Amino acid sequence: MRKIGLVGGMSFEATAIYYRKINEAVRDRLGGFNAADLVLGSVNFQDIVDMQKSARWDDAGRHLGAVAKSLEGAGAACILICAVTMHLVAPAVEAAVGVPVIHVIDETAAKLKAAGCTRPLLIATRYTMENGFYQARMERHGIQVMVPDAEGRTATHDIIFEELCAGIVKDSSRDVLLGLIETAKAQGADSLIFGCTEICMILDVATSPLPAFDSTDIHANAAVDFALGG
Repeated sequence: MRKIGLVGGMSFEATAIYYRKINEAVRDRLGGFNAADLVLGSVNFQDIVDMQKSARWDDAGRHLGAVAKSLEGAGAACILICAVTMHLVAPAVEAAVGVPVIHVIDETAAKLKAAGCTRPLLIATRYTMENGFYQARMERHGIQVMVPDAEGRTATHDIIFEELCAGIVKDSSRDVLLGLIETAKAQGADSLIFGCTEICMILDVATSPLPAFDSTDIHANAAVDFALGG
């Protein structure tokens, strides 16, 4: 089993989800008490949030790159950035290490394509929905991403940062997100991407109004594929 390196802490709620999903997948595949061989570098999320708010993406890239480098030094054979938004600085992280950085957008795109979905709604942070890096990377795979309108993007961003990152899950916020999904469905969306790790805390793939793809689950399983040589 190859060691997985997790760049985490963004938020710690999200990293706990990654840790659980990766270990569950290893146990399901190998049985018994098998668990993942992994190493975690957990950053202070407040530092990252401050960089996000002031658009200091270069600083964030250097910071996460240094964490990834330390994980490589601890024996990690691959790196996961445990936050979709921070894939905005994935090129800086990739440049800092000599091992593969498993990219959440590429892995999610592969699952969408396999399912024949090409017009997904992206539910994520404002940075992910508005910066353009997510859409551009998906377009390489022939996928055209939709996002909510400005009001919907603000509502989604606030739900993520003010509630989910703090471990708060509200039925009223779930209703807001479901309303955005229904609107996108009426506008031609053929699928839904949980484009932020914490989204699976409030929405369920099984009950989604659109075929849903939980990018955290996809990302975690891709890491296990790599670790087990699949």
